[in-house]
Amino acid sequence: MALISVDEALSRLLGGVEPVGSETVPLARANGRILAADLAATRTQPPFAASAMDGYAVRAADITKVPATLKLIGEAPAGRAFTDAIGAGETVRIFTGAPLPEGSDTILIQENATRDGERVTALESAPSGKFVRPAGLDFKAGEVLLTAGTRLDYRRLALAAAMNHPVLELRRRPKVAILATGDELVEPGEQPGPDQIIASNHAGIAALVEDCGGEPLQLGIAADRREHIAEKIAEARAAGADILVTLGGASVGDHDLVQDVLAASGMELGFWRIAMRPGKPLMAGRIEDMRVLGLPGNPVSSLVCGVLFLRPLIDALLGRPPRRRDAELLPLTADIGGNDQREDYLRAQIQRDDDGTERVAPFERQDSSMLATLTRADALVVRPPHAAPLPAGTPVPVLRLPQG
Repeated sequence: MALISVDEALSRLLGGVEPVGSETVPLARANGRILAADLAATRTQPPFAASAMDGYAVRAADITKVPATLKLIGEAPAGRAFTDAIGAGETVRIFTGAPLPEGSDTILIQENATRDGERVTALESAPSGKFVRPAGLDFKAGEVLLTAGTRLDYRRLALAAAMNHPVLELRRRPKVAILATGDELVEPGEQPGPDQIIASNHAGIAALVEDCGGEPLQLGIAADRREHIAEKIAEARAAGADILVTLGGASVGDHDLVQDVLAASGMELGFWRIAMRPGKPLMAGRIEDMRVLGLPGNPVSSLVCGVLFLRPLIDALLGRPPRRRDAELLPLTADIGGNDQREDYLRAQIQRDDDGTERVAPFERQDSSMLATLTRADALVVRPPHAAPLPAGTPVPVLRLPQG
């Protein structure tokens, strides 16, 4: 199978993806979740004209000329309105958030007044509407303020609460089963043999899944045995996984068994092998309703491909527009060489000059096993196939890596 471009791979991967179903979730448990339906206000906010300051509710006409003395006839604290009307020459002590009494049209703030028993003297005039929040200033009943596909955070949850929604209809979290493969791998905390290494990809991919709004399901490490891999695939299907992510074992070596076992388990192959670096052996397919994404075994390749392919796939399952790959242009801090036939994603740091100008500095070593380098990176420099060498100062396309 010939190598395909990154754009073609994304198009095939996301083609025909339908959002997962929804569930009703209490407001208090909705942080970070995705709305499944538009959310309209059930009430007007504020529901009445309200005072924006502590002071006195008055008629603006009564304090056109100051000082002006008014008769105090009552009080209106927040949560308890003054129910009578204010007449000429009268005022009501009012506090922030309280409804404006009938007959009044402005607020004389307490700093601009003096009080002597039942007599209030206005020291400054105030035009009609001063320090008054009109009904519906924030929003009106029936107004759609949050749309389907919105990720809820502290601001949006406060708004949903103000709209009087105690429960919300949210996309369920797509379940992503994660399977590391290879006899050379052991779990963190275990003692590796002389020819083994510590597995790391599954931890990073699980965190990425959570950051994207998914629910990771760790299947552990499958040995390089067909029956063991097949058991793990069956486990993912039994758990109702929306996506099965395999890590490693999808290349062409004698011990790379994942693709064959997936095929034997009923996988319809979408594509395999992409003209990109890192990540050439990336694979995608599906087993009935379960999407399959085979990421490379090298840690950097796995995580970079997770950002470029797994994240938009989860977005699509959540009913969100997949995050765009549009790159911004930043100047290079140093010369870089030419590129071969594969699209290259160079790990890089963004540097800022004293005046705030941003520049991008690719790391000198780009080996796909170097997690420490990826951790120091905050961006990927995208090098098109057959790109020519470039001198320092040349603007290049840059994708910022998602930050924790």
